[in-house]
Amino acid sequence: MPSEKTLNKKKNEVAELSDKIKKAQAFVLADYRGINVEDVTNLRNELRKAEVEYKVIKNTLTRFAAKENGLDGLLPHLEGPTAIAISYTDPVAPAKILNEYAKKHENFKLKVGYVEGNVIDENGVKALANIPPREVLISKVLGGFNAPIAGFVNVLNANIRGLVVALNAIAEKQGAQA
Repeated sequence: MPSEKTLNKKKNEVAELSDKIKKAQAFVLADYRGINVEDVTNLRNELRKAEVEYKVIKNTLTRFAAKENGLDGLLPHLEGPTAIAISYTDPVAPAKILNEYAKKHENFKLKVGYVEGNVIDENGVKALANIPPREVLISKVLGGFNAPIAGFVNVLNANIRGLVVALNAIAEKQGAQA
């Protein structure tokens, strides 16, 4: 039986992880087996730039934190070495960065993800990673709003242009008769 000090330390770790999960917009669990220190350091730097927290976690502690948050869908994936990438601001960033990393390193495997209340499988994480950046999506929406307005302006311009051409033809005709 673990000592009371060890038990309290583990309870604190579970509470801290549980709190991070509650606050997270998204996170991804990955199997980091076979990745060297240099590659993990590069991954951590890239995640840090995107304001994503990366941490190696113990599966037993993660099970308790997942149960506290009602995320039983994570439990089957908590086997083997597990790392978590958590984002509190951008729901796509952890999936995008880890997916790109997994493409370059065959030993690095995505396990499961979580996005705004929903547990998603590995394919869901990959699909999330392939969503265009927020700015691109916003520009597409704004372009969609702009297209009907531009078409309406062109229709109005065509009518005015037609009227000007007709008036000009009448003026030339009357000028030629005089």
